[in-house]
Amino acid sequence: MNATRQSRPYLPTFALLALCFTSLGFTPPCQAEEPAPQWWKGNIHAHSLWSDGDQFPEMIADWYQTEGYNFLALTDHNVLSEGSRWMAYSKILQRSDEGILDRYRARFGDAWVETRGTKGEADYQVRLKPLDEFRYLVEQHHQFILIPAEEISDRGEGKPVHVNATNLAETLEPAGGDTVRQVIENNLRAILEHEKAHGREVLPHVNHPNFHYAITAEDLASVVSERFFEVYNGHPGVNHLGDDEHPSIERMWDIINALRQTSLNVPPMMGVATDDGHEYHGKPGSRPGRGWVMVRSQYLTPEHLIRAMKRGDFYASSGVSLDDVKYDTESKTLSLQIHSEPGTKYQTQFIATLAKTDGLIDEHRIGVTVATSASLQPQYTLTGKELYVRAVVTSDQPPRDPSFKDQKQQAWTQPIGWESP
Repeated sequence: MNATRQSRPYLPTFALLALCFTSLGFTPPCQAEEPAPQWWKGNIHAHSLWSDGDQFPEMIADWYQTEGYNFLALTDHNVLSEGSRWMAYSKILQRSDEGILDRYRARFGDAWVETRGTKGEADYQVRLKPLDEFRYLVEQHHQFILIPAEEISDRGEGKPVHVNATNLAETLEPAGGDTVRQVIENNLRAILEHEKAHGREVLPHVNHPNFHYAITAEDLASVVSERFFEVYNGHPGVNHLGDDEHPSIERMWDIINALRQTSLNVPPMMGVATDDGHEYHGKPGSRPGRGWVMVRSQYLTPEHLIRAMKRGDFYASSGVSLDDVKYDTESKTLSLQIHSEPGTKYQTQFIATLAKTDGLIDEHRIGVTVATSASLQPQYTLTGKELYVRAVVTSDQPPRDPSFKDQKQQAWTQPIGWESP
C-alpha cells in the first residue's frame, strides 16, 4: 500500500441517483463501495497566534494541506480556537515580520482579513479566525481535515507537564496536582471523562518528556491509562537525545515498556511523532514538517483515525515512509515494506526487551537490538524471549530540516508481541 495520499474518483450526486433509480421506479438499494484502508499523514501538535505560535491558523493549515498532509490538529496552549479574538498587530510583529499581513491577504484576500483601529497606531488589531470559521477554506473531502485539539499545559513539582488532547468538544482547564505523576493522571482523567461525556473519540498523549527533563520513564510507566507519548518531537529544545544523566527518548520508551510489561503488567506505551511547530516564517526554532504520524484507516475522519491509533495501526516518522506494516499473530512475525527513495539506503533495527527466566529484567536486557536488516522488506519472528518487539527504520539521508545534529530520517513502528493469547 502506498504511503502517500491517494485520490479516489467520486461521482456527483445526480450520477449516483441515476445508478440507484430508474425512470419508472425504484431499483434495489445501491451497495456502497467499501473503501480500502490507506495511510493518512497527519500532525497532532502545532501552535498558532492563538497561543505562542507566530502565524495565523488558516495559513498554517494551508501549509500542511499544500505539503500533502491529510489531517492537522492545532494544539494551542489551554485554549481552543473558538469565539471572538482580536490581537494587537504590534504583538503579531514581535513574533513574525512586517510582511505577515501582506502574505495573509495575498493568500486569502482583502475581504477575509479583518482589522480594526488605525494602521500604525497602538489600537491597530487583527481578528484571529476560529476553527469553525476558517476550516471551510482549507478542508477537502477525502484529502484534508482539521481536528479540534488543545495542549493542556500544566505544572507539577515546578516542572512543565504538557498533555495533548486531540478531538475535543470544548476547552479543558489544567487539572493540577502535587507531583508530576498526579498532574498527568489528573489531566488524563479529565480527558477520559470528557470523551465519555461527549460520546466522541479523544486521543490523549504526553508531550516531550525530556523538555526541562520534567517527566521520567517511571512517571510515564506508572500512569497506566496513558497509552501515547512523543517518541519524536521536532522542537530543537526538547532534549531528544538526552544527556549524561538522562536517557534519550527512545531509551526512555523501552524503559517505560519494560516496567509496564513486568512489574505493572499493563499494555505498552505507543509512540507518536510531531512537529510542535511555533515558527512558520523561516526563523530558527520549532518549524513545521519535521515529525508526523501515518495512520491506516478506511476513512479520513477524527473518529476513525483515533480508533486506528488506539489499536496501534499507525507508525511515527521523521522522513521514512512505509508501504506496509504487518504482524502475523500465528507465526509471530513482524514484517515491513519500506517505501524506497532513489539513491537512499535503509537499515532496520528490531528492538526488544528480553525477559529473564525468573520473569525479571535488568538494564542490559532493555531495548536490545535483536536483529538488523538492510532489506526493503525486513521481518523478524519472535522467539518467545521478548516482552515486545518494535522496529525503527533509519535512512542514510538527513531530514530536509533537522532538529538536532547528525539527525537521519527515521520511522518507528509500535510495540507488538506483548498481547496475551
